[in-house]
Amino acid sequence: MTRQFWTKTMGVASAVLGAAVLVGCGSSANNAQNSGTPPTATSLTAQSQSPVERGKYLVTVGGCNDCHTPKIMGPNGPALDTSKLLSGHPEGMRMPAPPQLPPDGPWAITVAPTLTAWSGPWGVSFAANLTPDKNTGLGIWTEDMFLKAIRTGKHMGTSRAILPPMPWQQFAQMTDADLKAIFAYLQTIPPVANHVPDPIPPKSTGKS
Repeated sequence: MTRQFWTKTMGVASAVLGAAVLVGCGSSANNAQNSGTPPTATSLTAQSQSPVERGKYLVTVGGCNDCHTPKIMGPNGPALDTSKLLSGHPEGMRMPAPPQLPPDGPWAITVAPTLTAWSGPWGVSFAANLTPDKNTGLGIWTEDMFLKAIRTGKHMGTSRAILPPMPWQQFAQMTDADLKAIFAYLQTIPPVANHVPDPIPPKSTGKS
């Protein structure tokens, strides 16, 4: 995989994600304007949803599939591989070592063709398997572990740091009820046995 390939892939990913954000923001603004009132978290729709339904909604609009579901190239660009829904970075896909970067920049960020692995100043991070597989996913996690992981930015709530691009700082602002709903939904999706690689630390610059 050449640097040129990574750059082109990153460009596609940025365009796709940017378009999604713009569309989402535009839709929200239009809905608020047409209804005369801004959307709220306590809408009747949210109140009538079961925790699993609410969780599916939050996972979908929250962009969890953007990183945690592998992509396949289709006629309209990258598309979700629904057979591997939220299963994280494919274990058989080898990634190059993170580039050696100066501590003060310039920095380069590269991304895998599946949009499930990212390389930057932090090293290489891999999107986690969020399916309820007991050996490789969240099957042995408890609801409390999940909430602690999101609240603290620590894997399983106690161990290594959750690395970029996972925006755990934003998800940490969610209510307990919404985070519990997300966990409830993730426990209902098909388990996928996929052992995601451990993060790769960045190369040393050799400077003290």
